[in-house]
Amino acid sequence: MALKILAATRKGLFTLAPNGTASNPWRVERTDFLADNVSMVLADPRDGKLFAALDLGHFGVKMHTASGYGAPFVETATPAYPPKPEEANEVDMWGRPIPWSTVRVWGMETGGADEPGVIWCSTIPGALFRSSDSGATWEIVESLWRHPKRVAWMGGGADLPGMHSICVDPRCSKTVRVGVSSGGVWMTRDGGATWSNDNTGMWQDHAPEEFKFDPNGQDAHRLVQSPSNPDRMWIQHHNGIFRSDDGGSVWHEVLDVKPSSFGFAVSVHPKDPDTAWFVPEIKDEKRIPAGGELVVTRTRDGGKTFDILRRGLPQEHAYDIIYRHGMDVSASGNDLVIGSTTGGLWVSADQGDSWTEAAARLPPVYAVRFMEV
Repeated sequence: MALKILAATRKGLFTLAPNGTASNPWRVERTDFLADNVSMVLADPRDGKLFAALDLGHFGVKMHTASGYGAPFVETATPAYPPKPEEANEVDMWGRPIPWSTVRVWGMETGGADEPGVIWCSTIPGALFRSSDSGATWEIVESLWRHPKRVAWMGGGADLPGMHSICVDPRCSKTVRVGVSSGGVWMTRDGGATWSNDNTGMWQDHAPEEFKFDPNGQDAHRLVQSPSNPDRMWIQHHNGIFRSDDGGSVWHEVLDVKPSSFGFAVSVHPKDPDTAWFVPEIKDEKRIPAGGELVVTRTRDGGKTFDILRRGLPQEHAYDIIYRHGMDVSASGNDLVIGSTTGGLWVSADQGDSWTEAAARLPPVYAVRFMEV
């Protein structure tokens, strides 16, 4: 099996493959949707199918699938919202109406191993969709969309409320957790019939005191779940890093993280729940790497201590931002990739100890995925 990298960018989908040379180990092997905005990409390891979500502005959101690597992409169904009731009067934090339509696909994940063909999709504004036929048709998860607490969600990273993270529990496909900007973590144990959001232990520093611990107001930037110990979950939160040891009911803040605990991306080692990676920025008001030095932080002991990894990454006037989906780890846990808003792409083959520049002038990178073919 060969390892490849999918990079969804502002101007197309790029596939990188090993180049076989020490000086230039990666190369762009394929391009798709050149000049189009690709907001999300997914490779289904169960059957090899590929999924790409396009945000075409005036022409709306479009979904495409390919039967396998190298096969042509074809347009397929786009997740669609139900008709808006006349009495609905939902507005964003500025008082503008919230659309009942797909503005952007912000997350895609496969269903469990026992659910061939099941694909989950999350969007802006904050909705969750499920497909049972590999994206040929989509159904909105009505129980979450019509939940009375949903209308309190606010924007985070985008003006509109958005759902960015989907975690399907490997022990039971009916247990799904989602991360919502300014909505926290929501969980279902019955396939989406009912939902809860405990979020005990999370807090937000940008809210009035009475809303500081509000479970439905927590601004989760990115949520990931350990495949080897699904009760271990990690969150890059708006004002810190949190870890859960019970599947997301109770969260523990990870303290004293240098150079910063603010950021967007987080990945967890597929075989070691204590090992996780983050990409720090200074803080909310200064969303740039500290000192103009791009680094990745790594914990190997569940957040007790962190390594600052910088070898091979730009260390002078580097203002690269790694978005929520801009980092990925391979199935082996050895390979990492990060893609930035300035079009840089770096790969590590030693769990982040050292990095190699795989591309320097891509369009702004929204999401990266490893794929084995």
